[in-house]
Amino acid sequence: MATKTDQVIVSTFETEKDVEQGYYCISQAFGAQAKDGLWLATNPGWETPEGKAVHTQRLLQRWQSSTTNKDGKPNTIFLKATLPDPDNQGESRVVGVAIWQQLSFVEGYGDPFDSDISANLGSFSEQDRRFVLQTAHSLWKRRIEYMREVEASGRNPPAVFTLDLCVVDPAYQRRGIAGKLVETGLAEAKARGDLECTTEGSLMGRGLYRRLGFKDEGKGDIQYALDDEFKTRNVPSNVFLRTGA
Repeated sequence: MATKTDQVIVSTFETEKDVEQGYYCISQAFGAQAKDGLWLATNPGWETPEGKAVHTQRLLQRWQSSTTNKDGKPNTIFLKATLPDPDNQGESRVVGVAIWQQLSFVEGYGDPFDSDISANLGSFSEQDRRFVLQTAHSLWKRRIEYMREVEASGRNPPAVFTLDLCVVDPAYQRRGIAGKLVETGLAEAKARGDLECTTEGSLMGRGLYRRLGFKDEGKGDIQYALDDEFKTRNVPSNVFLRTGA
């Protein structure tokens, strides 16, 4: 599963170097550029060498622990967009990342999903832990509800293909790279039995997703159910989108 347009090549992760460069793209997009409140809260110290090492290792573990569905296909696909590295002749560099997940509550058809990310919160303070868990629960509430609706509908396969993350290093944005990452995932969803795709579209990404076939459910931006003490904290602006809406 690889696509090439001009010099941009989209393919799956192959090495730990891909993970390291991929995390850099993620940190620049979510940390330095968007300053996403949930991402910053779950990636403390991302701008330091120590924090980068910890979070890169966490991404590596996620990549290495991907499960497979009943057809032997990975339930989580890590896509990289690469360009020739200007600093290293003959080598390429990861400039964008997308993570797609086949999700289902029916065994064999994908990974189940829940919003409890407490296992990733380590030594967080009690207050920060509550903020992250409440934000995550709100962000992914509709994703989980819709997975249940798909399960109950009798649809075959009883699964969705979810764009969990799509980022491009800000230094390489506005070159059509994100579109290629999304299009590759959409093609994979079709090959897996014409799976419906879903995502939580950010302010930066939702315009692209809509152009490529995602639609709003008509419910507007995701509303965050947070305790009063967190009302002034920055939370991501997202809307739930799906290709079959």
